[in-house]
Amino acid sequence: MIKKKYSQFVFVVITSFGMSIIMSLVITYINTGIDSEFLIRWGKAWLVAFPIAIIAAIIVVPLAKKIANKISY
Repeated sequence: MIKKKYSQFVFVVITSFGMSIIMSLVITYINTGIDSEFLIRWGKAWLVAFPIAIIAAIIVVPLAKKIANKISY
């Protein structure tokens, strides 16, 4: 089990992992189509996308929570 104090970071990593896989897959497919090299191109794209997604989520998630709390009743 992971300690409660790390739950926010674990959430960010899991969310970033899933979103970066899906987004890099779709964008690679749209830009290049599927051929014998697709998985290699997608893997390279994902390796770039995943760390960027983590950084973006670290910035965006707390802001999104604050905004959601302000507009919720």
